[in-house]
Amino acid sequence: MMPAQFRIDLFNEIRELLGNFEPVVLQGVLQELGGLSRAKGNEGAAARFGLTLARQCTVAEGSSSPQPVDDQVIAWARENRGMVVTNDRRVRDALLADGLGVISMRKQKKLEIVRK
Repeated sequence: MMPAQFRIDLFNEIRELLGNFEPVVLQGVLQELGGLSRAKGNEGAAARFGLTLARQCTVAEGSSSPQPVDDQVIAWARENRGMVVTNDRRVRDALLADGLGVISMRKQKKLEIVRK
């Protein structure tokens, strides 16, 4: 929901950082955004915008166990050595502890790659 909240062009910003990349979204993230998109106000609008962006991504299955979506994202990134775009501190810290890169907002203006 970061692109709607901070008014950034997510894919162009990532392309500036990484060059060519393949955006991937987990099925669980889509389901979570679908639920949030029913809300009114800014959160619902941000989730609907997130779903629009997700249509441009490859959809991947997360864990088959009923774990929280954040944990599925962490597990997928670990298995695939993928970089994750997030502002969630717990997700970021877990990925950095494993030596994975994270893309997050810097001063609510620009994306940056964070590495440990």
